[in-house]
Amino acid sequence: MTDPRLDSLIAALPAKSVLTEPDVTAGYRQDWAKQPDAGQPLAVVRATCTEDVQAVMRWSHEHGVPVVPRGAGTGLSGGASAVDGGLVLSLERMRAISVDPATRTAVVQPGLLNAEVKAAVAEHGLWYPPDPSSFEICSIGGNIATNAGGLCCVKYGVTTDYVLGLHVVLADGTLVRLGGPRLKDVAGLSLTKLFVGSEGTLGIVTEITLRLMPAQPPAQTMVASFATLQEAADAVLAITATMRPAMLEFMDKVSIIAVDDYLKMDLDRTAEAMLIAQSDAAGAHCSHELAEMVAACEANGATEIFSTDDPAEGEAFCAARRAAFPAVGALGELLFEDVGVAMTHLPELVTGIAEIAERRGVTIAVVAHAGDGNTHPLIVSDPHDPDVAARAHLAFGEVMELAIGLGGTITGEHGVGRMKKDWLPAYLGPDEMALNQRIKDALDPRNLLNPGAVF
Repeated sequence: MTDPRLDSLIAALPAKSVLTEPDVTAGYRQDWAKQPDAGQPLAVVRATCTEDVQAVMRWSHEHGVPVVPRGAGTGLSGGASAVDGGLVLSLERMRAISVDPATRTAVVQPGLLNAEVKAAVAEHGLWYPPDPSSFEICSIGGNIATNAGGLCCVKYGVTTDYVLGLHVVLADGTLVRLGGPRLKDVAGLSLTKLFVGSEGTLGIVTEITLRLMPAQPPAQTMVASFATLQEAADAVLAITATMRPAMLEFMDKVSIIAVDDYLKMDLDRTAEAMLIAQSDAAGAHCSHELAEMVAACEANGATEIFSTDDPAEGEAFCAARRAAFPAVGALGELLFEDVGVAMTHLPELVTGIAEIAERRGVTIAVVAHAGDGNTHPLIVSDPHDPDVAARAHLAFGEVMELAIGLGGTITGEHGVGRMKKDWLPAYLGPDEMALNQRIKDALDPRNLLNPGAVF
């Protein structure tokens, strides 16, 4: 039986926007983090426009019902886990886009996938750089929520660097329009930046103005194998000391073997680590940069080096890196991490994670956006084996504590969500944590927006 409180919400929205059937709402309870304690939502609302979102938040404010915003459900930190008795507000049907080649901007709704935005702007000879490994299936709204990065962020930056403006619905249903299609604008506080990465806890983004770039030049690719983690990490430091590569990715032995099993690519299964790097510099400088990368790897003990100017060959190795999550996921249930450190501490972080895996007796595969120090330890667990699950969760916390001890962060791009919130106070410290809470309280005093995430 439908909760009678929903009658007024159903009446305020387009037909079939409010879903209450248990077999349907069950599919909206979790994101990729697959938190087993995700709640049972009162209903799922599939918004079609900003006005729908306003109607939902006005109803929420009136009835005191919490709202969990949701994009494509590909988040990795439990940021879109449902709460008992709340609404899941899905933005998947908000998919409009308009491109202005003259200003190199696009106005998009949050339900579009990252890949769809890339394809739409490419028709105008333009490029949207942020490229999470899940770019083919993750939404722009989710990217905004976590300030997602990606493989090319070492040179081109992350999501926030391409957000010029937002339309945001606040907890009481108020719509605010922030920024716009201007490259320089310092009037007022930088509120646009405040909402990017706020994980749906401060407001719900319903429209985004994105900054675009001319199409990316053709890239050349290098792949290098190493006999030790330390040598690979040292090669990363040598490369980044002299250039900003278009891509510089790391895979450890566990991830190499998992991907090779998954894609049958004939990767070097004896290597302890592999680097995948690209240059997209203009003209002859591209080959020059690639040669410098090769020299840096040779100087740091690379056992095998392959380079190519064939885009198809290069993309095949990029696909290997992108396939790491599903490939390692075939080994068991995953606990996803995305800790990051300053570049000089990358060797200590990578070797420290390997020590944690050995001490706890669990499998941890490490892939990384090595060029900016953002690592993705993938901890293999087994929810059906309490002992393995317990050791995996201990390792999960120890990896974050290791990163904090090295002056790093507990999340570089996946967000805090619900999985990492217990470590946030230790990372931020009491004063910064209190400031975060004051901002949350000011914008969402009744804690209706994504309660239980981050705060």
